[in-house]
Amino acid sequence: MEKYIRQPNCNCKICNKEIYRRPQQLAKGDVFCSQECYGKSCTILVTCFVCGAQYPKGLHKKTCSRACANKLRIGSKYTGRPLKDKVKDQRALKERLIKLRGTCCERCQFPNTKILNVHHKMRKADGGSNDIDNLELICPNCHAEEHYGDKI
Repeated sequence: MEKYIRQPNCNCKICNKEIYRRPQQLAKGDVFCSQECYGKSCTILVTCFVCGAQYPKGLHKKTCSRACANKLRIGSKYTGRPLKDKVKDQRALKERLIKLRGTCCERCQFPNTKILNVHHKMRKADGGSNDIDNLELICPNCHAEEHYGDKI
């Protein structure tokens, strides 16, 4: 039995390869030989601010390469100091409180050090600070009671 091969009736929009498509597919518009060519047709190209080269749009990039990004950054001034890593600060506060006040919750004496929380007696938003006098080492239950006690 001889296999019937259809004759090409159109060309791929991207690579210009001759392909066969059914009349309904031709009526819809653009035809592509593969998923790869379809993907290329969907790619939006933008122009690099520095060198003018075109690159695929995405990830809020303004330049085509790291070299162009460095050129764009020349002359920009960085103001202020770098932001502090809050995780390191909280961990350091907790370790300092454990050394000073022991390994138990200060309210209910719960002994698991790993889950104890650092609580500000006067919130930082209300003018409190990270001074040792303003901090408590309490368990999650006591912490929830402190913040949501009236609501629970």
